[in-house]
Amino acid sequence: MSSISLNLITAFTISFLGAMIYRSHIMSSLLCLEGMMLSMFILSSTIILNLHYMSFFPMPMILLVFAACEAAIGLALLVMISNTYGLDYVQNLNLLQC
Repeated sequence: MSSISLNLITAFTISFLGAMIYRSHIMSSLLCLEGMMLSMFILSSTIILNLHYMSFFPMPMILLVFAACEAAIGLALLVMISNTYGLDYVQNLNLLQC
């Protein structure tokens, strides 16, 4: 395993642990999810280019499009929740009240 792949897997793991541990604010959760998606994008791009899988070449771009859509929806929800409730704490949001 190359050092680039090891660094990207470590970045994904740290982002995943950050998403599991620091769940107090919505913004920190969104940043951890974005880190996970970007590390998956770079890892899949390097694997596809190194192994010459040209039939799977559009997959990283599709992943990046889904990451951009996830970020846009997450930020829209963050703005809506902060305007409605005045805070962005995950623990204070109840699904029955939304």
